[in-house]
Amino acid sequence: MNEPSTRVLIVDDDALVVAGLASIIETTDDIVVAGTASDGDEVITAITRHHPDVVLLDVRMKRQDGITTTASIVRLPNAPQVIVLTTFDTDDIVRRAIQAGAAGFLLKTAAPVEILDSIRNVHRGGGALDRSKVRHVFDMVNASDSGRQAALTALAQLSDRERDVVIELARGGSNAEIGRRLFLGEATVKTHLGNAQRKLGVNGRVEVAVIVTKAGLV
Repeated sequence: MNEPSTRVLIVDDDALVVAGLASIIETTDDIVVAGTASDGDEVITAITRHHPDVVLLDVRMKRQDGITTTASIVRLPNAPQVIVLTTFDTDDIVRRAIQAGAAGFLLKTAAPVEILDSIRNVHRGGGALDRSKVRHVFDMVNASDSGRQAALTALAQLSDRERDVVIELARGGSNAEIGRRLFLGEATVKTHLGNAQRKLGVNGRVEVAVIVTKAGLV
């Protein structure tokens, strides 16, 4: 039996961008457009209506920006994963998107295959980062000499199993891969990750991975 398609909500106030992303998604058999929205303040209602697995979200919109919207999405029960899409190539937006809880960050100039692969990866429990922004994330990891000790102190709050899970996450594992490596079900992995994020005071997987990397555990 075929696996169900990944459901995507596209959020952008430019109708041409929405149409372009929809046309890219329509070339696949495993991803479908569940719905669209034209501004950030429509997103929570659209999620309730369409039940997407992944939200492709513009940063700059007229009424509510994508960073604020991302922070609202990740607080939802069973929240979909968020990929922030933007034409604004600034490190500050990357930092703010990660802190808000985005699972991915891509420029709108990304190739169609990169967008599709990113949707698949975040739906599996991985992350997605525009290649031009990888260096910025490393810079975040190495931002200060005191970062390693602060990260170790933060991770000391976790249970042994939560620590195992976040280390595998930082190594690039999806939820399914982490489960196989640690002999856990995917639901249990998600529970451990949720508890770890709460204890660490962060909103998303990327921030968890940054803390583990700062601590020198991967």
